[in-house]
Amino acid sequence: MNTAPAPDSPAAGTVLTAAGTVLTLTLNPAVDMCWDVGHLADIGKNRARVRSVTGGGGGINVARGVTRLGGRAVAVHTAGREVGRRLCRLLDEEGLDHIAVEIAGETREALVLLETESGRSHHIVPPGPHLDDHEGRRCLDVLGKAIGACRYVVASGSLPSGLPDDFYAAVARQVRAAGARLVLDTSGPALRHGIAEGVYLIRCNRTEAADLIGRDVTGFDDARAVNEQLLTTGAVEVAVTTIDDLGALCSTRHGHTELRAPPLPGQLVSDAGAGDSMVAALTTRLSAEDDPVSACALGVAVAAASVLTPGTEPFDREVAESLRRNIRTTFHAAP
Repeated sequence: MNTAPAPDSPAAGTVLTAAGTVLTLTLNPAVDMCWDVGHLADIGKNRARVRSVTGGGGGINVARGVTRLGGRAVAVHTAGREVGRRLCRLLDEEGLDHIAVEIAGETREALVLLETESGRSHHIVPPGPHLDDHEGRRCLDVLGKAIGACRYVVASGSLPSGLPDDFYAAVARQVRAAGARLVLDTSGPALRHGIAEGVYLIRCNRTEAADLIGRDVTGFDDARAVNEQLLTTGAVEVAVTTIDDLGALCSTRHGHTELRAPPLPGQLVSDAGAGDSMVAALTTRLSAEDDPVSACALGVAVAAASVLTPGTEPFDREVAESLRRNIRTTFHAAP
């Protein structure tokens, strides 16, 4: 059985993960529906084909990517009402190990609409349910019991309404107390409060990075300014800033490594989930004791492979491995 009950349920027990397992947290998951439509007409019916229906959300997507890369993962996530039950069924059918925390509000549904004639993809995501303080504490309790011997915990995605902006800071304290490392992938106030507590690694896209430094991030020099700020303030040990099709900058106390994205062997189809795929590759390799730069190189390759697939369909592992060989790196030592 892949779904564990919440901690105040009579059947609940302590869930311990094994060493090498990546534990993920998704507070605002979704059932992702991917539809294809030939041409999106302004008037009249648009007849669509259902391409896929899957469980999604930041940490769930990361857990899926970890297992696709041969690692082990357990996804902790909220689940509410009928859509929440459907989410659990989908994850069970997929064979993804997960622990559901029951909430009162309905889990959200999201839509990825691909217009096949133009190749344009539209990702439509509602805000999701409201969580109260009691539900937030239950999430922390389940996470604490699930950490076990795992070394890496990934908190990914937005905070649902009702949870305080500093909720990920509480997650960071709990992960540190358990002797594990937190990888944080979020945005806005949740990101700023999270890094104020200090985390092991964060991944920012260029929009999130621009929000941190108050100006646009258009290239590696801008990304370096972001990462230096994060490192010098002690917010992180590893900072990864992605710059769309340019690639990513991975920074540690030793210096900054530019990782230039490889040429794509096909047309960009959808960027939905590319960031989650990158985080999955990063944490998979970190949990296997790779160094951060090598882990980030695989992350860039996996992100590139993921944009070649429609909607939220998983990346092709063989394509990712071939792209990994074409990533060019430049290292700049710290002064």
